[in-house]
Amino acid sequence: MARTISVGAQDFAKIRENNYFYIDKTDFIREWWDGADAVTLITRPRRFGKTLNMSMVECFFSNKYADRGDLFEGLSIWQDEKFRAIQGTYPVIFLSFAGIKHTDYANTRERINKLLADIYNQHSWMLADSCFTETDRENFKAVNTQMSDSVAAGALNQLCEWFYRYYGKKCIILLDEYDTPLQEAYINGFWDELVGYTRALFNNTFKTNPYLERGLMTGITRVSKESIFSDLNNLNVVTTTSKEYMTCFGFTEREVFDAMREQGIPEMEQAIVKRWYDGFTFGTQTDIYNPWSVTMFLDKKEPNAYWANTSGNGLINTILREGDRRVKQDFEKLLANDCIEAVIDEQIIFDQLTGNPNAIWSLLLASGYLKVDRIIRDVPEDEPVYVLRLTNFEVKRMFYSMVSGWFSNTAGFGDFITAMLAGDEESMNEYMNEIALDTFSFFDVGKHSSSTGNPERFYHGFVLGLLVDKSADYILKSNRESGFGRYDVVMEPKNNCNKAIIMEFKVLSRKERDLDETADKALKQIEEKRYEADLLAKGIPSEHILKYGFAFEGKKCLIKKSTS
Repeated sequence: MARTISVGAQDFAKIRENNYFYIDKTDFIREWWDGADAVTLITRPRRFGKTLNMSMVECFFSNKYADRGDLFEGLSIWQDEKFRAIQGTYPVIFLSFAGIKHTDYANTRERINKLLADIYNQHSWMLADSCFTETDRENFKAVNTQMSDSVAAGALNQLCEWFYRYYGKKCIILLDEYDTPLQEAYINGFWDELVGYTRALFNNTFKTNPYLERGLMTGITRVSKESIFSDLNNLNVVTTTSKEYMTCFGFTEREVFDAMREQGIPEMEQAIVKRWYDGFTFGTQTDIYNPWSVTMFLDKKEPNAYWANTSGNGLINTILREGDRRVKQDFEKLLANDCIEAVIDEQIIFDQLTGNPNAIWSLLLASGYLKVDRIIRDVPEDEPVYVLRLTNFEVKRMFYSMVSGWFSNTAGFGDFITAMLAGDEESMNEYMNEIALDTFSFFDVGKHSSSTGNPERFYHGFVLGLLVDKSADYILKSNRESGFGRYDVVMEPKNNCNKAIIMEFKVLSRKERDLDETADKALKQIEEKRYEADLLAKGIPSEHILKYGFAFEGKKCLIKKSTS
């Protein structure tokens, strides 16, 4: 009989007690414990089973779950007598930063302080024991939402000492989604403040803590060691390219197909599921599937962009929208199913995300939006160059939706495209100036923003919008000669009955009197370059080819249509 699918369930005990659908990942416990690392950080994309695995680890080791071996009966770990003997025998502290998504430092700090205070309050019963002094009780009460940074930094260290005094055993600390508040800090401009607080907390908890048995952290990104882990020389970092825990997060292809059979889903749908949700690689293990999306598919029995529709894309959206010419050019390639090349650094340095394309693609790879197609290394000493592409069809759908969202509040965008295809020059000018006013500031932001607008940044965002909106009917080809302030786009119809579009973008130069002259020069460029030759060779009639010259001056735009 097929087990019930409990969408979003992250409580291991509840899943096992109710016999909900579950794929056995208890080998993670064995690999982690036998690895004997003092502190482990594992990075995996969002919604990849990190929280459920942490809940599983808590249920296995925590003395709160003593005599709860029934939760693990029938699972891989329970076949090992050595592990059966240590189930439920350690004090465990489990905390999660997943819900800490505030937009300012004060509220973020207070929320973390509250997490620490809540853990203390859950163990206030210990204070009645004779092993605690009056000073201990005073120190216990000092942990609250308004405590000083120094008290907060030492809170978990102090609790581990008290656990050791009470239980006679060192403590296991589990920290889930450690980087969520850090990502919010970067987006909202309080990075430096939060880093100082976090570094002190992590140092006291995971390094200068003689009462720590093991530490385990999970997150999406490996934040650079210089930012918050500079003091942790005992940290083993496991990223998506590491050869540890390769099948412990996400579903293997065999696990997915077995689950589909259990749920009565026809074998013919395996190819559909593979196209949508396969494509992840951890270490050398290929064909890892997105567990959240697969679980949703098993429940709904139809493919959809389930992962893409969950929260957590804010940072990715921001850095791609604000990205410079190089970033948007590569993003165009990815959306067109092409590959890009990048040097990958798995230590994410957030300060570099605004000016370093490699840092951006490193983040997207770590976050699961890109996959490695192949690695180029001419000689062993060379730094490897990664050839990257979108992970799967679901990710492509997510990015299409993201780019559409950039123009969703711009009423004129859809009308502009309609006017462009109809050859309506007057309406094009009306709508384009509305679009420019609405979206220039949207793309021209960050450290390199300007008060007059940046036509190049707008141009690249505009091309991405066209690519997404008309991808079903057109192939977009763009060429940018940014040094001369010229950019062109050719929209080639997939059906020759539709109109073809040639656009030349030009920025007003000092040599030109006005936008009218600039637009004329843009049209002249189209004729001189003979852009239509390729379209004519493909059987598109000349009367179906529309040519437009776009002239920009700051946020003002003039469009002229060729009459030839």
